[in-house]
Amino acid sequence: MLEVVKVIKKYGKTLANDEVSLTADAGKITVMMGPNGAGKSTLIKAIAGLIRFEGEILIGGHANKSLPAKRLLGYIPEMPAVYDLLTVTEHLQFIRKAYRLPVDDAYQARETELLERFEMTENKNKLGRELSKGMQQKVSIMCALACDPKLIIFDEPMVGLDPHAIKELKQMFAQLKQSGAAVFISTHMIESVEGIWDDAHILMKGKVAASISSRDQADLESLFFAITEGTKGGGGK
Repeated sequence: MLEVVKVIKKYGKTLANDEVSLTADAGKITVMMGPNGAGKSTLIKAIAGLIRFEGEILIGGHANKSLPAKRLLGYIPEMPAVYDLLTVTEHLQFIRKAYRLPVDDAYQARETELLERFEMTENKNKLGRELSKGMQQKVSIMCALACDPKLIIFDEPMVGLDPHAIKELKQMFAQLKQSGAAVFISTHMIESVEGIWDDAHILMKGKVAASISSRDQADLESLFFAITEGTKGGGGK
């Protein structure tokens, strides 16, 4: 579903992404990990079409900045971006109109399900500026999922969420995977993806240092620290 081919991104003389190539398949949870400064956020922004880059990024076989690709994509940034003067419900309505989705029973049911799942039903009429950071993150996630995307990108999705929301989000990861969607998670919190990941890419200094599959029965934490700290596992969480 997602193909990143030799992507290069420079900020002045700084090489943030150095010919990065990776994939995220439909029906799988793919994790991208790396220490701060490894180039994760830059690559996420490139995939989402927010910055210019060299190389090629395909979503469902379409160039990532094309309209067909954008219709397949749901993106949840690390820092939630909500509109101060829209209510929670109005955010979801805005997404529906932006994607030109019909006002039918299926969409209404999906909206209700998202509000209930993230315990936002009682807050659905609150303005964006009245929400806590955690609630804003919930709205960001709900907006990304409202259009039933086939590739969902999460950039540090657990930040700011309460334990209930984290539990619900993990269950949603599993449901999205079962539905055939490609789930792509960028994080440095190893414990947040333990037991749920299928494929993992570890970035270091702008390059893919390792790509592994859970089928290999690899210890993700040990491999991560072996690459990023030159150790064989243990501390440094």
